[in-house]
Amino acid sequence: MNQGPVLLVIAHGSRDPRHAATVHALVRRVRALRPGLRVETGFLDFNAPSVPRVLERLAAEGEQDVIALPLLLTRAFHAKADIPAVLHEAAARLPRLRIGTAGVLGPSPLLLAALQRRLAEAGAGLTPADRRGTGLVLASAGSTDPEAIAVIAEIARELRHTGWCAVRPAFASAALPRTDEAVRALRAEGAERVAVAPYVIAPGFLPDRIARGAAEGGADVLADVIGPAPELARLVLTRYAEATEERAAARLSTVTVA
Repeated sequence: MNQGPVLLVIAHGSRDPRHAATVHALVRRVRALRPGLRVETGFLDFNAPSVPRVLERLAAEGEQDVIALPLLLTRAFHAKADIPAVLHEAAARLPRLRIGTAGVLGPSPLLLAALQRRLAEAGAGLTPADRRGTGLVLASAGSTDPEAIAVIAEIARELRHTGWCAVRPAFASAALPRTDEAVRALRAEGAERVAVAPYVIAPGFLPDRIARGAAEGGADVLADVIGPAPELARLVLTRYAEATEERAAARLSTVTVA
């Protein structure tokens, strides 16, 4: 028996097969953490099944409640435009399906923990002494949305207080600096070592650009993408729980007012 609304994880999709494979691995980890919760995956583009097809299937199977969770780290174009448009259109066609939306994943301490995990796996020393001599580049995909850029800058400032000698944000597209520029800047400021932490979930074109920038800039350590990290799986369920609680509170308020 399904425990609560269906959780629909919405990923962007990519021509790179590593993207979908990573998303599916993450969803498997989420399912393992919450046996009994129905978890589905839908893609906005490039991969199947599409979000509308998943919602149509759920409606045909008699499901009534869905929480759609954007697999996004910041509130940018996809969170503000693409996904709401797709869900609004589906809700209009499938009136018996109640579709709620969870918040984007970031920022969150769990994401910082996942970044630390990937840095450690890549060989970045995480002792206080190691961090004092290491500059860190927080490399995101990039966005034209000022809110998303500001979030990345704020996360970099937070990381600076965790012991790294300096932390700089970098972007693979749409904003500056690029990864190689941030690496060189940290080296010029006196960092003995430079580590690059991709603030992205799955492999693909832009994460590959981050990796090339790390190599061109001469970074000492390049962490892997966040991927199906256990911290990310827990965060997905945290956002799902928040959304279900908000929905329940809204219903209670409606009943109370009535």
